[in-house]
This record gives sequence, C-alpha cells and structure tokens, in this order.
Amino acid sequence: MNLILLAPEDIRHDRLASVRDPRRLRHLREVHRARVGDVLTLGVQDGGIGRGELTLLSDDEARFALETLDTPPPPALPVHLVLALPRPRMLARSLEHVTAMGVKRITLLHTRRVEKSYWQSPELEPAKIHEHLVLGLEQARDTALPEVDVAKGFRPFVEERLPQLLEGRRGLVAHPGMPSPCPTGLSEPCVLLIGPEGGFIPYEVERLLEAGCEGIHLGPRILRVETAVVALLARLF
Repeated sequence: MNLILLAPEDIRHDRLASVRDPRRLRHLREVHRARVGDVLTLGVQDGGIGRGELTLLSDDEARFALETLDTPPPPALPVHLVLALPRPRMLARSLEHVTAMGVKRITLLHTRRVEKSYWQSPELEPAKIHEHLVLGLEQARDTALPEVDVAKGFRPFVEERLPQLLEGRRGLVAHPGMPSPCPTGLSEPCVLLIGPEGGFIPYEVERLLEAGCEGIHLGPRILRVETAVVALLARLF
C-alpha cells in the first residue's frame, strides 16, 4: 500500500480523516509500522493526493491531520479494456494489475470458452470488485477509481455496444496467430479486446474483425491472461 486511499466517508472535515476498516489498519501497523507523528502519503478517492500526519493509531481507528491534497493522480491510459471473463482467481489479480497500470474503463465479456460458472463467482460482487480496484490504486498511488461493467452476451456486445466503443477509438483484438505484431508507443484512444484461456473461437475473431478491429499478437508464446494483459498494456503505452 504505497498510498492510503481515503473514501469520502473517511473525511470528517477538511483537515481530519478517520480510517476504521481492519485491512488498512493492519497494513499501517504491520507493513508501514506506523507510529503517531509519522507523515504518510494519502489520497481521496476520485480526488487529489497529498500528505497527512498520523495523530492516533488504535486497534479500531487511525486518524490523520490532513495537509493539502491537491496533487493530481497519474494520467490514465487511453484504453477501454474488454476482457473475456477469466477464472475467478485470475480475475482478481487482473483487476489489480490493470488498475495499477492506469486502465479506467473495463468491460468483462462472455465468450464461448468462458465457463458459465465463472459468472456465479463471489469475485463479481460489486464489493469484491471494488476491493481489487482499490488495491490496484493503492499500489500505483492513484485515486481515480475505474469503471467496470459486464457484457454477458457476445453477439449483443458486438452488434450493439462495440460500434459505439469504436467511435474515435482504434480497435485491437489480441489473439495468437493474428497477422500484425502489437504496436508500440500508442497515443490514440483504443479498445483492447483480450480473449479467455484458450482464446477467442474463430467465429468470434471474425465478428470482431468485421466490426472494424485489427488483429494483433505478442509473438509465438501462449501467455496466461493475467500475463498477456500486462504485456499488451506495457507494449502499447
């Protein structure tokens, strides 16, 4: 936790914040080994970043006297990530990784090779998704919470939503065997689509290409989703 992310309800008034949830308190004690008087990096969700002095640390509360929180968060990546829903454990790690890298729009998509049981996972509950997003923000010293939505039908997504997403954006389908290597140093907005373990099926690739997306690859190696998404984002931006 490189940043103590404050939720709006943590702010008592402009100069005082109170943290009570067990995870952050445990991290302050066990990782930061914080003591009263320490000055730590703080940020307000969807707000600025600054510093705060720890004035109280007990078993159930930490209080901070806030300094000015006016440093903006790091810039977001100009990408809308469309990720075929991975296995629950991989979903948790992927959300944390892409949030830390600066992705602010994420759509979780159903495709043929996505197990239907994945959609019943507790990891898709809003509170769990929020938890993983917060962990990614804390890692990267960011405060801007990503937006996450789901698309449980591939065909409706391609026919109804994808054309709107591609307006003013470059569509990139990452899939083994595509003709073009992943571009580098991209500055234009894009939609990046990544398939599940095993990849998109041929029908899905055809529909995405017909919709106006470009097929790209990372070379001959087959990577896990959580590795591929980080490699693609790092190469693109």
